[in-house]
Amino acid sequence: MEKDNLEELFGRLQGKLDLEEPQMGHQDRFLEKLNQSKGVTHLNSKKSNWWKPLSIAASIAFLCLLGIQVINTKPSIKEQVVEIAPEVSQTEFYFVNVIEEQIQQLKNEKSPETAKLVDDTLIQLEKLEKNYETLEQELVNGGNSKIILNAMITNFQTRIDLLKEVLSNIENIKNIKSHYDENITI
Repeated sequence: MEKDNLEELFGRLQGKLDLEEPQMGHQDRFLEKLNQSKGVTHLNSKKSNWWKPLSIAASIAFLCLLGIQVINTKPSIKEQVVEIAPEVSQTEFYFVNVIEEQIQQLKNEKSPETAKLVDDTLIQLEKLEKNYETLEQELVNGGNSKIILNAMITNFQTRIDLLKEVLSNIENIKNIKSHYDENITI
């Protein structure tokens, strides 16, 4: 008999039951109303939720900064040079690889006899690199592109010639030292 009553009850209530969760803070509001009806008072006041508005404000500020960064991104000098003269990137890639290979060879040849020569050469290469960066900037600023591109290639060739000459001098120093060592008798 009870089974029939329950089935009838659920049959009547089908589709009318509230299956949603209560809103946030429902339990706190319920307990507060219950305590008020019984005359119970709390000594501790309700804590304020200051961190929620603060986190929302921080999120909005972060998104604004991110948006500004995306909008204001300026292409680098290298990217601007490639836009002006696409052949520069290919040429630069070739020359940079040759120069890096020779610099590594130069560093491998460093010894007490050649240390000063190697260090001076590296300083000169840094100066030439800064000069190259200045040429790139001039190209981006709208200088005469043919003259500047020619100067950029000359800069690379100067670096390569310098490295070849220094490596040749180091080889001569090594030969002189080995020849000198062979002629000394004990």
